[in-house]
Amino acid sequence: MNADRAIRDPLDQHTREQVEAALAAHQGQPGPLLQILHDVQDRVGYVPPAAIPLIADALNLSRAEVHGVVTFYHHFRQAPAGRHVIQVCQAEACRSMHCEKLTEHVQRKLGVSLHGTTPDGRYTLEPVYCLGNCACSPAVMIDGELHGRVTPESFDALIAPLS
Repeated sequence: MNADRAIRDPLDQHTREQVEAALAAHQGQPGPLLQILHDVQDRVGYVPPAAIPLIADALNLSRAEVHGVVTFYHHFRQAPAGRHVIQVCQAEACRSMHCEKLTEHVQRKLGVSLHGTTPDGRYTLEPVYCLGNCACSPAVMIDGELHGRVTPESFDALIAPLS
C-alpha cells in the first residue's frame, strides 16, 4: 500500500465505523487478521487501502504485514467490485472440462480481464480455485449463485438479464 495514497484517500465516516466494528468483533481473538479482513470485506465490499493503517495499529502489526496479507490472497479486493461479481472456477476439475476456453469467452464477452472491473462498473471478473461443484464442471458463480456445466452459450444466457 502506498502510505501517501491512504492519506489522500481517508476513510469516510461510514467506512471507518465498519472497519472499527470489524476490529471490535474480533478483539481478543488470537491471530485475528484474516477474520478481520474477511469481516471488513463483507461489511464494505473490499478492503480499502486507507483501512490498512487502522487495522495494523489495532493489531500491533506493521502496515507492510497487513498489506502483504491483503495482496497475497486473491479473495481480498482493494477496490469496490462491480455491480455483478462473476467468478469462474480455475481448479483441476474445471480445467479438465476446459474452463480456460470458457474463461477466454467470458473475458471477451465482458471486455475485461481476470481480476478486473469493466469501465462502467457493471462487472467484476474473478478467478476462483474451487467452488465445490466439481461434478458439474466447469462452474461459475454469478452474484453468489452457483452454476454448473457452463458453456459459452449458457454463460451468455445467464448474464443476459444483467445487461
